[in-house]
Amino acid sequence: MNFDTLLETLTGYCITYGGRLLVAVIVLVVGFWLCRMVSKRIRRGKVASHMDRSVLSILLRLISLAFKTILVVTAIGIMGVPMSSIITVIATVGAAIGLALQGSLSNLAGGIMLLIFKPFRVDSFISTQDYIGTVTEIGLFYTVLRTPDHKRVTLPNGTLMNSAVTNYNSYDTIRADLTFGVAYGSDIDRVRSVLLDVANGHPLVLEEPAAIVHMTNHDDSSLTFVLRVWCKSEDYWTVQWELRETAERAFGKAGIEIPFPQVDVHIKETGLTDHGAVTDHGAGM
Repeated sequence: MNFDTLLETLTGYCITYGGRLLVAVIVLVVGFWLCRMVSKRIRRGKVASHMDRSVLSILLRLISLAFKTILVVTAIGIMGVPMSSIITVIATVGAAIGLALQGSLSNLAGGIMLLIFKPFRVDSFISTQDYIGTVTEIGLFYTVLRTPDHKRVTLPNGTLMNSAVTNYNSYDTIRADLTFGVAYGSDIDRVRSVLLDVANGHPLVLEEPAAIVHMTNHDDSSLTFVLRVWCKSEDYWTVQWELRETAERAFGKAGIEIPFPQVDVHIKETGLTDHGAVTDHGAGM
């Protein structure tokens, strides 16, 4: 092939595919620019202002990904590649990625379910089987907690959707149940009066519903009482900790003993018979 023939061939390719390549590039550039503009408009719109920010972020990511995928496929189609071939390649790549990322896809499905059913939101205080803390981020694959001692815990969304999660901020008010043990022989009415005074004297305990005290059990070493009070959800832990400390001091002032586990051991003496044999009259513990 001489130079003239080569130049003619290259010219033919440029004429045939150059225009298509130029159009494809223009489609991609304009399309990506429009995608950014649409995302900005959605973020600043009135609808977005009423949406949970984690939901909005993930929704925009999905829209952007879908839009960009359509743009790339369109550009490839403009270049003259048959759409059937493109679809076959996409399906093959998708199947391979799906097999390689089974766990991640499970987390992705869990993230979508979290956004749909909303068992908790960003800033909710939740507890799982192993962790407790404030939700700082809900992503497509992982949810991030900030524990009370300021540790960052990353939880897979698939695990969260398949386990029990307690949300302490679902309602404005919450009931706190506190258990106390007192010694046998304590005046029951006196114990109840002390606990109610402790509850009613705390500024974060709500007057309605009123605090209640019940004796719930006869344990091995103590009588068990439960104090139930209502408070704002955000005050739950403060009420728990402060009421326990205040009750301890109040019991001391009232002369109410808080018992500890103890065992009484009784030993019976043994004696010898006339023939020198040892006779065991019994031993008990």
